[in-house]
Amino acid sequence: MKIKSESDLKKISDEAKSKLLPSEVRIQVGAATCGVAKRARVIKEVLESEVKRQKLKAKVIEVGCNGMCYQEPIVNVIQKGKPKITYGAMTVDKAAQLVKALKEKTVLKENILFRTDEEEILITDEKVRYVSDQFPESLQEVTEYHQYPFYQKQKKIVLRNSGLIDPRSIEEYMACGGYRSLAKALTMSAEYVIKEVIDSGLRGRGGAGFPTGAKWKACQEAQGDTKYVIANGSEGDPDIGMHRSMLEGDPHSILEGMMIAAYAVGASRGYLYVSNNYSLALENSKEALRQAKEYGLLGENILGSSFSFDMEIDEGGGAYVCGEETALITSLEGGYGEPRPRPPFPAQRGLWNQPTVVNNIETLANIPVITAKGGNWFSSIGVKGNTGTKVISLSGSINNPCLVEVPLGMSLKEIIEIGGGVSEGRKCKALTTGGPSGGVLPAKSVRLPLNYDELSKAGSLLGSGVTVIDDDVSMVELARYFLSFFKEETCGKCTTCREGVKKMHEILEEICQGRGEMEDIALLEKMSQPMSDGSLCALGKTIPNAVISTIKHFRNEYKDYITGKKVSQ
Repeated sequence: MKIKSESDLKKISDEAKSKLLPSEVRIQVGAATCGVAKRARVIKEVLESEVKRQKLKAKVIEVGCNGMCYQEPIVNVIQKGKPKITYGAMTVDKAAQLVKALKEKTVLKENILFRTDEEEILITDEKVRYVSDQFPESLQEVTEYHQYPFYQKQKKIVLRNSGLIDPRSIEEYMACGGYRSLAKALTMSAEYVIKEVIDSGLRGRGGAGFPTGAKWKACQEAQGDTKYVIANGSEGDPDIGMHRSMLEGDPHSILEGMMIAAYAVGASRGYLYVSNNYSLALENSKEALRQAKEYGLLGENILGSSFSFDMEIDEGGGAYVCGEETALITSLEGGYGEPRPRPPFPAQRGLWNQPTVVNNIETLANIPVITAKGGNWFSSIGVKGNTGTKVISLSGSINNPCLVEVPLGMSLKEIIEIGGGVSEGRKCKALTTGGPSGGVLPAKSVRLPLNYDELSKAGSLLGSGVTVIDDDVSMVELARYFLSFFKEETCGKCTTCREGVKKMHEILEEICQGRGEMEDIALLEKMSQPMSDGSLCALGKTIPNAVISTIKHFRNEYKDYITGKKVSQ
């Protein structure tokens, strides 16, 4: 059916809730990329086969990542009137035993990660705090996991539904309050929606940290025949997968955020830009888009209002430079992905020279919650000037690689501890917080809080992940690796970037091979400023960070290579 009013939306939501708590057993399999890589699809097939063979009244559902990537394949068992049980490191044999136990009305006691005392999956009880008093059934902040150490210091806003609902079911998203925030926004003026975002203090989650509300206001006030909203899901950093996990686990939250943004700025058209390297994220996003159109949540007169908006998905080639908004716009227009001079900024003249808002998908996933609960509620999370939460991919030399969402202001040390600390037998030597562009921080920086301003002062960025680097890693060779990445990813438009990165890489190669000279260190430092000053986009401007930061904090390692005390292996 086409949803033509908020009452239609509520009706579908209520019907979907009943299906989340069926009389039959609900078995959820974590089938994001991290789960699939650990044979989650095989586990699902075994569960389905055993359910059929043993004639168990049960439904097997694929869900996204719950953050515990190191415990995949993860399986949740939900039965009305019984505790929810989460199993980790599920195997084929254990999957068959699990179905047998369910059939016999017993509990498989092996591989249990944790169980909750909650009787219901996402429905109300005193342990669930609602994001909105006005919509008591919407956008619930599920606290059932907080009994388990991994979740105790986390706060789920962006990842509120991931690992809990079927990402390919718009009905399940609606059962958790999905699209109710859009309905609420449409009852308010566009100016008031923007005011709530300004009051929230939300800053862009792509790394630059520009105030989201200010960007929206500039676009709303700009003159243009057509306005656009672009969700930037390009994620060019190597081995991060944060955006991928969001789109795999809860694509509708991003679509709803885009719709609210479009209403606020007066846009009639939108694009979700996703790397074509993310096949599952693309599949789930395309299905979400199809369902939203089928229900009439995209198109003309949405929810019976005067607001009309449509969008499509654009598949990027995975280029790192397309994470920069003007390069992304050039790519969307069919050109070679390279940046443009600013000003004018996209909010004034962007896609096809029309006012355009470009937001990171994590930024947009916050919008439905801010709309439901209000800007003041959101601004109470985190610290002054750095409000809300940040999704962080924890990787490198860490015991439990994972995806976490924590309030801004938490120390890097606390975040690393959520991932089980530094790998057994190793010591933290350094870490990165903003991918290759953010440079390298020494181990003592773990005391720093996760916020834009403090990390910037330390010479880094608040990006997509925290990577722990142990004492077995050469900082000179790490810098060379980063420069080899940048050498492949530069678009070549700016001479300072195109030629500078090649020259820097050549010098690092010579140093690593024992053919460097002491003057090379000074030359690398001297080259950094012209590269930063002469490049149009953040890629070129931040390339020197990888080299300058390692020289600053680990200069002796450069000297060891040059004097022959150490040679690349």
